[in-house]
Amino acid sequence: MPKTVIHVFHDDDDALATGTWVAQRIQEIAPDHGSGVEVFCFGPAQRRLSGEGGGEPVATFNRQVDELIAGGVVVGACVNAARADGTEGELIRRGLNLRVARDEFLRFTLEQATVITF
Repeated sequence: MPKTVIHVFHDDDDALATGTWVAQRIQEIAPDHGSGVEVFCFGPAQRRLSGEGGGEPVATFNRQVDELIAGGVVVGACVNAARADGTEGELIRRGLNLRVARDEFLRFTLEQATVITF
């Protein structure tokens, strides 16, 4: 099945909110087209999954991540970064799919997914 991966990397307000919003919008129509959506948070954006700092934009980002997960979208993040940040347990509790980033990026290539980075 074809897939679009939204890679949220940057932690500026627009990238956080827009990346997850775009994933939500694509998910609205993807099943009708036999396609899937996945989100992968990494780097500076992954650190914002803790909800610390950033005020309303970070709160919006985290709310949208939780809505994506609740809607059945796989939302991933790097397990090594989560361990280093001390957030592994919290991210697992929220339902994030923690994997080694290197392996995930290669998987996206092997699956011939379209990756859009914010």
